[in-house]
Amino acid sequence: MTGEFHPPARILMGPGPSNADPRVLLAMAKPMVGHLDPEFIRIMNNLQDLLRHIFGTKNPLTIPISGTGSAGMEAAFVNVVEPGDRVLVLINGVFGERMADVAERCGANLRTLAAPWGQAFDLEAIEKELCAFQPRVLAIVHAETSTGVLQPLEEFSDMMKKHPDTLLLVDTVTSLGGHPVKVDEWGIDVCYSGTQKCLSCPPGLAPITFSARAMEKIKNRAKKVQSWYLDMNMVGKYWGSDRTYHHTAPISMTYALLEALRIIGEEGLGPRHERHRRNHLALVNGISAMGLSMLVDEPYRLWSLNAVSIPPGIDDPRLRKKLLEEYNLEIGGGLGTLKGKIWRVGLMGYSSNETNVLYFLTALEQALREQGFEVPKGAGANAAKEVFIKAQ
Repeated sequence: MTGEFHPPARILMGPGPSNADPRVLLAMAKPMVGHLDPEFIRIMNNLQDLLRHIFGTKNPLTIPISGTGSAGMEAAFVNVVEPGDRVLVLINGVFGERMADVAERCGANLRTLAAPWGQAFDLEAIEKELCAFQPRVLAIVHAETSTGVLQPLEEFSDMMKKHPDTLLLVDTVTSLGGHPVKVDEWGIDVCYSGTQKCLSCPPGLAPITFSARAMEKIKNRAKKVQSWYLDMNMVGKYWGSDRTYHHTAPISMTYALLEALRIIGEEGLGPRHERHRRNHLALVNGISAMGLSMLVDEPYRLWSLNAVSIPPGIDDPRLRKKLLEEYNLEIGGGLGTLKGKIWRVGLMGYSSNETNVLYFLTALEQALREQGFEVPKGAGANAAKEVFIKAQ
């Protein structure tokens, strides 16, 4: 490669990353300072306050892990799981499977509870497993990116109170910033996310928070955390009052996340969640009007990640290639058992807007027509507009 590179300015409506707010990208171009500079420490303090607000928690150790969302997952498990600990992982998609893999690598005594991909878990089934297995950790994905399922966590607080020795570990990579997340109210002990989805920031940091119960478990481990880099006993000292050097923080990415959270604060969490819900409903109304269907039943659909069932006879790779090359529009295909069966359409953060909904439905109509699938002209976009008009 010679000369300056110019990546295309895609419309990102896949499972992530989403488009970053221009203010976030500009923040990354600001001058770097040292990672122990007093000004950077002030930025760190502000960032922690903003993260606590969006997580719905007062946990002191609420920080961004230097790494992507998967680093957040690993940090969550390696800190609270010791060899031999009983761990129950709930699996209804790819990222539940990944949780189980990470727990196994930690030496956990692992048990899994499965639900069909595209469905949420039954609370009674979970409680039955809790009573039978009595795990040290219960792990679940709040927003399963591979299927578009949102697992209701509102009732988990009462359930977990019956199991005081079990820590609740939750993946909110695709929900934080687009759906309500209430760590303290729901009784979550370890909760992690990623920056590149509903927070509308480039990938590279993983917000995470640990409850007092989780911190007690970490501090009283029989053996050291297996990962030096992700050991919260040490990382926490850098983000705490000690400010002890651990590793060089990604300065520019920290600027970006700070600005992304400032933007969320300006919009307000309530209006932001409602925007995601409204755009999701408009997209679903348009999909239905085009003769297509959603994979997930209505009560459990993610607003930020929409799983659309691919109609019979449609060439999935060909259609997504057309959207990318002719419309500059990226959507995702299915993973695992859902490969070739669904499209994953993201409406996350900055990318969750009325223009993108209408543009996607119009482009999808043309791509379907090209493959012989009859769609009433303008049906999808017109149906979506009805939702937007009612919301005015």
